[in-house]
Parts: sequence; C-alpha cells; structure tokens
Amino acid sequence: MARTSVTFDSAGIAIAAHLHVPGTAASGPRPALVVGHPGTGVKEQTSGTYAQLMAERGFVTLAFDAACQGESGGLPRGLEDPAQRVEDFKAAVSYLTTRTEVDADRIGLLGICASGGYSLAATGGDHRVRAVATVCTAEPARQFRLGADGTQDPAVFQSLLDAAAQARTTAARGEDPGVMTMFPATAEQAGVLGGRHGIEGFEYYCTPRGEHERSAKFLAWESIDKMASSDVFHAVPLIGPRPILQIIGERAVTAWMAIEAHQRATGPRELHWIKGASHVDLYDKREYIDLAVDKLTDFFTTNLDGAGVTPV
Repeated sequence: MARTSVTFDSAGIAIAAHLHVPGTAASGPRPALVVGHPGTGVKEQTSGTYAQLMAERGFVTLAFDAACQGESGGLPRGLEDPAQRVEDFKAAVSYLTTRTEVDADRIGLLGICASGGYSLAATGGDHRVRAVATVCTAEPARQFRLGADGTQDPAVFQSLLDAAAQARTTAARGEDPGVMTMFPATAEQAGVLGGRHGIEGFEYYCTPRGEHERSAKFLAWESIDKMASSDVFHAVPLIGPRPILQIIGERAVTAWMAIEAHQRATGPRELHWIKGASHVDLYDKREYIDLAVDKLTDFFTTNLDGAGVTPV
C-alpha cells in the first residue's frame, strides 16, 4: 500500500490530498474512490481511515481537505461554501482521470457526514461518477437551519444570520470579524447545547480520541449566509439511474437527512443501517466502520462497471 501527498486545482484553489494506491496484485488501472471528510474535519481523520481501508480492498482512493480547510489553500480559513465543496469533489474526479493507476470509467464518490450531502450533489451534476455512497449523511445547510435532529427553533438560525451580517460589516470596515467556534469548552457544555450527539462530537474533535491540529473546529462567519439558501439535495433526482448507497447508524439523530435524500432518489437506492451505531460512532469505532466498509466494498465492486476488485 502506497500513500502519496498530492495536490490538484479546484476553481483556482490548491487542494491537498492523500492518494492511496493498492499494491500490484492486479494488473492494469483500478477503480477509484474520492473520499470526503465531515464538516471542519481533515483528511487525516475519518475520511483518511475509510480511504485506507477501501484501498486495502483494492480501490485507488483519494482523501482530500476541502478548500479553505486543512492543508488546502483558500481564504478565508474555515470557509464552508457549499458550491465550492461540491466543486472540490468534481475537481478530485478530474484529478483521478489523469492518474495511470485509475480506470477513468470506474470512479465513485464516498462522502462522510457533511461530505455525504456534497457528494450527492456532485454526483448529480457529474456523469463521470458511476456510483455514490455516503456514511452518516448530513446536509450542512439543513443542519444549521434545523438542527442535527431537525427540531431546532428557527430563531436559532436567525440569530446566526444576524451574527454573520454583523461580521460582514465588521470586515468591510477593515476590522477582524472573528470566527464561529463550533465547540464549547467542555463536553458537559456540549451536552447542554446538543445532547448526546453534541457530547460525541466534542469527544471526537476535541480530545485525543480524534482531534487533529489542522481540524480547525471553527467556521468563517460568511459560511452561515452562504448556507442560508443552499440545498444540495436538489440534485439527488439527477443521480438516477446511477446507484446510491447510504449507510446510517441506527442511533444517529441525523438519520432524517439521509431518509430525505433517499426519498428524492430516482434510481437504485439503499439505506443500510448499522445496528447500535450513532452518527459519530461511524467516524472511528472499528466495530462499526468494518461493517460499513464491508458494505461499501460490495456496493462499489458491483457498481463500478461490475468488473470486480482484487483486494491487496
């Protein structure tokens, strides 16, 4: 197994990525997967784990940092721009088509959490993608507007829009607008704000369990108004007849978003539930990840031209 640091261009922004190439057990170009990370995450976290495991199953995989995040270029830092995030996936596909290790006719997308929503939108608009799978699908705009469980008081998002508007005014005056911090100081405070889901997010991003120095754990304020009118699920009907697989934790409070995307699909579609798992469990707990990878392997082996993949 070889992992190489690479870069590619996405709308003028240099995107940093890790390319995982299996060994030489099978001759000729291989099927390939673009793997996207959760919101504020980086390629060294959960997306890198899935990329490595899928490479061990015989796929060339590309795990990348979103524009303005991680090691990738772009300003302001911490920007979550839905249109750019979708473009990053398409640019990653373009990069893979230039690699001699990759069969350009057998490329799929794998999006985790926020990248789940973005990968669905990218697939809808890019016919080079043969199949798409997601793990614990989240659609960031919906999550900010409605909350992780879909029951948030609308006043919460209105207050965020007020703060984003003030930040733009502050920046226009040449002053530092600051950033939106994603996590409070303690797990207990995270629980008050977001219940068990909030605690699990804190434990992953803010403790040795999963934290990484380049996972910023903040958003540029203009991310909020960019998400205000975004709906990346609008492209889901365009995916058919290409297949969609969504893997969801049985206890995930975010499952309603995957269900909505499933209902919009017009082609082959499947919701696959991982018994006992929460949303964040599927980030790093191997007893759940291994089950997800088994399902992903079957799905992509079948649907990326059906030619089969040789594990290494």
